[in-house]
Amino acid sequence: MLSGFKKFAMRGSLIDMASGIILGAAFGAIVKSLVDDVIMPPIGLLLGGVDFSNLFVVLKQGAPAGPYDTLAAATSAGAVTIRYGVFLNFVVTFLIVAFAVYLLIEAIHRAKERMTEKEEQAAAEPSSQEKLLMEIRDLLKARSGPL
Repeated sequence: MLSGFKKFAMRGSLIDMASGIILGAAFGAIVKSLVDDVIMPPIGLLLGGVDFSNLFVVLKQGAPAGPYDTLAAATSAGAVTIRYGVFLNFVVTFLIVAFAVYLLIEAIHRAKERMTEKEEQAAAEPSSQEKLLMEIRDLLKARSGPL
């Protein structure tokens, strides 16, 4: 049973998939940092100094009762909140990842189209042996003509 699992785990496609998942997680972390640390702060500044990760609505007061200046204060007081600012950050992160995946898929499609075109051109062109045979045929035709 252990040898069967080892054979399954060492298959090329499984290793490729695992590598893709690891790279995807790393890419997701980079995009999350890009959104949280680079994109959203200037947008928040343009909108009057808003920190998107700190936007929330209190559904139920905690102890002590609000108002709460920060999401951390509301959470530590035990207030029930809707964290729509964090949600907005995740939406922007998703859009960036989706766009990057779209660009990757488009690049793969273009590469496949180029490969298909090259294969079709190669199939349409005679091989070197066929070219040589055509040259020999042409030479024979030229010699068999009137002397």
